[in-house]
Amino acid sequence: MISFSENGGRFSGYGFSVLSGVLLGISFPSYPFIRLELIAWISLVPLLVSLREDLGFRSYIARVYSTMLVFCAISLWWVSLATLPGGLLTVFAQALFSTAPLLLFFWVKRWSGYRFALFTLPFFWVSWEWLYISQELSLGWLVLGNSQALLNPMIQYADIFGVWGVSFWLVCFNVVAADLWVTFHTHRKVSVHGTVLLALVLLPLVYASMVFSDPELQEERPEVTVSLIQPNIDPFEKWNRYTSQDIMQIYFSMTDSAVSQQRADLILWPETAIPFYILDQRNRGYFDLLRSRVKQWGGALVSGYSDIVYYSDADVSGSGYLYKYDPEAERHYQTFNASMLVGTGERKPQVYRKMKLVPFAERVPYMEYAPWLDNLTLSLAGISSWGKGSDMTVMEFTTVSGESVKLSNVICYESIFPGLVAGFVNKGAEFLTLVTNDGWYDKSYGPYQHAAIARIRCIENRRSMARCANTGLSQFIDKYGRVYASIRWWERLSLTADVERNEIRTFYTRYPDMLPGATTALSALLLLFVFLVRAKR
Repeated sequence: MISFSENGGRFSGYGFSVLSGVLLGISFPSYPFIRLELIAWISLVPLLVSLREDLGFRSYIARVYSTMLVFCAISLWWVSLATLPGGLLTVFAQALFSTAPLLLFFWVKRWSGYRFALFTLPFFWVSWEWLYISQELSLGWLVLGNSQALLNPMIQYADIFGVWGVSFWLVCFNVVAADLWVTFHTHRKVSVHGTVLLALVLLPLVYASMVFSDPELQEERPEVTVSLIQPNIDPFEKWNRYTSQDIMQIYFSMTDSAVSQQRADLILWPETAIPFYILDQRNRGYFDLLRSRVKQWGGALVSGYSDIVYYSDADVSGSGYLYKYDPEAERHYQTFNASMLVGTGERKPQVYRKMKLVPFAERVPYMEYAPWLDNLTLSLAGISSWGKGSDMTVMEFTTVSGESVKLSNVICYESIFPGLVAGFVNKGAEFLTLVTNDGWYDKSYGPYQHAAIARIRCIENRRSMARCANTGLSQFIDKYGRVYASIRWWERLSLTADVERNEIRTFYTRYPDMLPGATTALSALLLLFVFLVRAKR
């Protein structure tokens, strides 16, 4: 039972903490028939009001951690379908890391009072989200702004401030709403609060109306025709049930069928569509066959594949522990989760190697500093300690009509990193492509969450996206973050549609770290101010 005193600040037990966790969890995207994203606008209010109590550090941490544990369990339970240990680690660790901004809240509240701490929280929150997602250990999936990915008219301002602006906006609303609750229960006027809350709702809508009527964005632009191939291959069986020839035949057959119905400038196969080292000399026959089929199809191909790179003894001198060793070839090597573009007239493919790897599943963070950490890998079928790519490759191909086009290809998990995608656009990508394999998560809402987050990347950079998934969801998304064509999940189908190209660079694209950088600097100043004031007392 939850109770509170006349001043609205005293609660029994962890009821309101758990309530906030539930509200946060259900506000994130799930199945398409569940639309609860508006709840995020008040999800923190129960917790923030309950933290008005004079709690000791242990009680405070327990209350905050219980909120984040419930939040992460609801939002991320589906990770356990791929790996139970990894799923449990993800939920418990993510919950722990998520308490960080509220730890700062605790100390500021103790030193400068509840209300001051309340209004510093938006700055602490966004600063921590940004700093956390910038290091290898993070699973930056639960950036609060991602909860609004499907609330299209309310997040168009992401082209100015990115997902960080959406997080900041949401925490501001929660803070003002919590302060309204406390103020109302202390019998003071709340008209200012009401005005601010109304402004926080209306301003995004006003901006969205300006965006949707912007003549520059409405201009007709060149397009490319893209075919998505969704093979619907169970990833747990892919490396054991199918031979290399089986895999290639599935893709050849599906692509033959797709291009026979409509010729495409670009064909897209999903992440690790080719699960063997097709560019290795030992598999040269497969690559030559692939190149001949690409010429036959008449359009370029972007495909995920497993890459291998060999190194000489001189290359690995002093750091051999970072490499695997092939005793037959007597060479060191690394393997990569990669994608390649094979053009109709090119002998050598353009290669991109995944730069952001899923912690522990694809690569153990910081293993280059402590090699023994590699033993902690939570490998999935066909996946074991990928190497980390270092080059932000923008691929270029020629359309059927002879035009040169630039694109970026992000691989799976990389789509949650706003700065990475903005970097590709800054390097000239005219539209986005994404290849993924979400089949690990069966029919949970994990794939829907992942697909929803991609929409924010489109809004931030005003780029259309072609998203190709092994088992779904394969989609075409426009520059406003709206899906205009898609394939149902867990079906073997192809889909062809036109994708807009453009060279617009939004404010966010040009300055992706401006807002979180500013909040981080301001947070440091606020903490310094609080410390100095306390020291003078």
